[in-house]
Parts: sequence; C-alpha cells; structure tokens
Amino acid sequence: LRILLHICAFSLYSAKFASSLIQSDTNEKSRSPSLKIPKNDGKSEKILIESSPLEKKSLEFRGGSKAGEIVPSFSSPKRNFLSHFLNVEAHEFPKFMTMAVMMFSIIYIFTLTRDTKDTLVVTNCGAESIAFLKVYGVVPAAALFMLMYNFCSNHVSSRLLFHMTILPFFLFYGVFGLVLYPLRDRLHHPGGALKAEDHPLAYLINCGRFWMFSLYYIVSELWGSAGIPLLFWTCANEVTPIKQAKRFYIGFGLLGNLAPVASGLTMVYVAKKSKLFNSSSNEMAFANSIKVLTLVLLGAGVITVALYEYVHKLYQKELKDDPLSEHATLARQPKEKMGLLESFKFLSKSKYLGHIGLMVLSYGLCMEFTELMWKAIVRKAFSEKNEYMAFMGRYSQTVGYATTMVMLLGTQLVHRFGWELGALMTPLMMGLLAIPFFCYTIFGNVEASRAALMKAVYIGAVQNILSKATKYALFDPTKEMAYIPLDQASKVKGKAAIDVLGARLGKSMGAFAQQAIVLLSGSVINGAPSLAVLFVLVIGMWSSNVVSLGREFRQKTEEASRDAKLKAEMEMKLSRASKRRFKFLK
Repeated sequence: LRILLHICAFSLYSAKFASSLIQSDTNEKSRSPSLKIPKNDGKSEKILIESSPLEKKSLEFRGGSKAGEIVPSFSSPKRNFLSHFLNVEAHEFPKFMTMAVMMFSIIYIFTLTRDTKDTLVVTNCGAESIAFLKVYGVVPAAALFMLMYNFCSNHVSSRLLFHMTILPFFLFYGVFGLVLYPLRDRLHHPGGALKAEDHPLAYLINCGRFWMFSLYYIVSELWGSAGIPLLFWTCANEVTPIKQAKRFYIGFGLLGNLAPVASGLTMVYVAKKSKLFNSSSNEMAFANSIKVLTLVLLGAGVITVALYEYVHKLYQKELKDDPLSEHATLARQPKEKMGLLESFKFLSKSKYLGHIGLMVLSYGLCMEFTELMWKAIVRKAFSEKNEYMAFMGRYSQTVGYATTMVMLLGTQLVHRFGWELGALMTPLMMGLLAIPFFCYTIFGNVEASRAALMKAVYIGAVQNILSKATKYALFDPTKEMAYIPLDQASKVKGKAAIDVLGARLGKSMGAFAQQAIVLLSGSVINGAPSLAVLFVLVIGMWSSNVVSLGREFRQKTEEASRDAKLKAEMEMKLSRASKRRFKFLK
C-alpha cells in the first residue's frame, strides 16, 4: 500500500508542482510587456500593456535624437534550469509531465510483469520452456491481437480503442493475482514438472502442466508489444504537434526509462518483506509477493488511464484556444486506414523499409540467443522463487541506471558522428560483450562449480544489461530517425508491421533455433557452441545491413534537405516580392 501511495503521489503532484515552479520563476524573471512613449526631452514614459501569455514579448519605443523616432525591440522570458534542461516552456509543462509520467507508468508495468513472468516460468517449467512458449503461444497470440486491433482501429475512435486495448490486460492481471494464483495447486497438473531425461518434449509438456503461468507469460509478452509501441506512441503522436515533439520526445525517454529503476526497487523491497514475514515457507512468501505486486500493478494501470484522459483534455483545450494551428488542421483531417494484409504488401515493395525491418529482426535474434541461456544459468544459481525475483529486480534496476547513462552519451554520439555510427554501436556492443559470456559458458565448467556458475551469472548480467541499455538509448532512437526521410504513408503503414510483428518474428526464429538445439543437446547450456555460431552470423548480417541502410539514409536526407532549401528560397523570393509590392502601394 505504501508503494502504491508513492506512485499515486508522484504522478499527481509532480506535474502541478513543477508547472507552478517554472511558472513562478518565469513570472519573476520575465519582463512585463510595455510600451515606452518618447518625450521631447529625450526621456521616455513606460506604460504596461496586455499581451498573450504565450508570447510574453515587450515592445519599446525609445526616445532618440529625434522626437517621435521609434525602435521596436522584442525579448523572450528567461527560463530556469529545469525548464532549460528539459527544453519545455512553462505553459507546456503540465502536458509534458502528464505524458512523461504516463510513459513511466507503462514501462513500470512492463518491467514488473516481465520479471514476474520470467520468475513463474523459469522456476516452474524451466528456462528452455520459453523457446516453446514464444513459438506456439506468443506468435499466434500476437497475430490474433494485431488482427483484432487493426479491425477495431477501423471502426472505433482512438480514445475508445485505447480503453478497449488496455482494460483486458488489467482485468487478467487482477484475476490472476487475486483469484487464480491462490488456486494454483488445484488448477495445475498434480504431477509437477518433468525433467529433460523424463521425456524428449519435457519442456513443452511443462508449459501445459503449468498452463496459468504460460498464459501469464503470453499476456505479458503482448503487453510489451502493445504498451509503449502502440498505446503510448499512438497517443503521443496524436496530441503532440511536430514542433513540440522535437523537444518533448527526448525528455519522455529520459524520464520514462527511470521506470525500470523504480520497478526493480519495488520487486526487491516486496520480495524482502514477504520473506521476512513468511520465513517458514518460501512458497507462501512468494504468493504474498504476487498479491502485493498485483495491487501495485493495478494502481499503476488506474494512473495510466487517468493520465490518458487528462492529456486529452489538455489537447482539446489547445485545439479550442488555437483552432488554426497546424496540429488542429491535421486533427480534423480524416486518417487513412488499412488492413494488416495491405500493410505487409506495402512493406514488401520498399527496400528501405526492408532494411529497417531486418534491423529489428536481427536484434530479436541476438537477444534470444543470449538471454535465454543466461536465464537458465540464473535459474541454477537462484533456485528459490523469491531469490530469483529479487535478483531480477536488481537486474531491472541496473538496466534503468545504465540506460539513462548511455542515453545521455548516445545523444552526443549520434549528434557528433552521425546516424550510421550510432546505429552500429548496438550490434558492435552486443557482439563484443557476448564473446566473454559464450567463452565462459562453454569452457568455464558452470555445471560442476558453484563459483564458476556465479561468475557466469554476473558476466551474462553485464552483457544483457549493456545490450538492453544500448538498445533503448541507441537502437530505438536511430530506428525512429530512419523513418524521418520517408513520406507519411510509409511511416504509418510500414512502422506498424515492423514494430509489432518484426520483433515477434525475430524472437520466434530464435526460439525455433533454440528448440532444435534443446532437443538435440538436452539443454540450452549444452547447446551454447551452436548458439555462439548463430549469434556471430546474425551480428555480421546486422552490421552489413546497417551500412547499407546508412547509405540510403544519407541519400534520402540530402534529398529532403535540398527540397526544404528550395522551398525556403521560394518562400523568401515570394516574401521579398510581396514586400516590394507593399512598398510600392504605400
């Protein structure tokens, strides 16, 4: 309850406090709009005039050598450190903080459910079961979800679509944590989990025996695809004009990626307290942890829905105050809607979009080859569920810290050295970090030595943490930048297919490969040499694809720059012609 109250207080208080802080600072530092009327003695008299709060400019008429000579001057209000750091004006801060806390809340929920699903499946079914779940559970569910989402998007409004998408997730999480999990012993197979030597398909059978945990894993994977890519960014693109988006989106990433830190702290705290109050039974302690985390998760879901409604109220107010703005005009235009099959047809016709899709596919394959093997090693090191959950909480916390640091450095890297180097940093970083991890797993004798096992755990943790940090800080921004030179139709139609099903396809192909390796070698750890070879091949394909995409990105950017320059020159010529015509008429 205390954690839930902290989340609510932060979301409700931060926007109001920060807005009032910047507003008061701006009011103190900015000069009031004034009109100075010169007198014959060279002095001037100052009269206050009313002005729009958005402009806050002053118009001065200075007395000079000649009486009546006027010289206009404009000045903008000063901004304090917080406003300057986030590059947000005072009147924009409520909207910015509402969107940032909304992103924080969605990522917070995603991190909680990700660590919980891994704990449930890995500790009961085995880490190798994840490969079967992703192929036979997540992929069909993702395809069905996209068909339903695409159908609903063509028939209902965006606000109703948001509620229709988000409410089933939290309904399931509430029923699972408060109703189904306490009845797990009655609903699951009484025989428990099978071992690899008991049956060739033991890990697939375990998914069916622990069907509730498998269902939780599938739903949480869908939330990872629906939360930020669909729900948040659809809302952000809808309510944020282009001029604001260029300044807001970087701040969203900086504040939103602090959510894994908060989620990790929450999981560690809950696991520790549950263990303290239920020291006699590890199973009872973990059951209490699930209940508490479910309540926290539902509270974060309520906050997300409330913030969504509030930001739309701010958006409607902006449209009402400035009905002739560019964003208001776009909002009144009917949006083109298309089916999923049409999206794939459009994607197959574009070589440029194919390169972007191959980037997403390669990342999914590389993460699948390393992350699943690392989770199997962690499962051997931390056999109790609460210990495993606490370790994953610390892992998520460290991912949040690392992402924030790499994001601050990554923006300067892309700005100074260009898009291509920024996009290449992710495959290069993942490849270099995977070398010691694979070598230690293959030659370190982790099956026999506890010390070697713990070293493999922490070497793999460093590899996974920095891989995810570079993904969030460099891979995602450079991928989004690659869409900028495209026309609007390519952005909308190609992005939906790439972001949702592109990542799923990469993980599914990786899961298929791991299934074959598990069936042939008995476990994913025994198949580490084969995974290492596949990993190196994918890294090479990924790097080559980035170089090709970078070449096309430069060409398209130069073409767009030339078009913008010609347009600006034409507008300047028209402006000069209109000025000459006005002067002639005067």
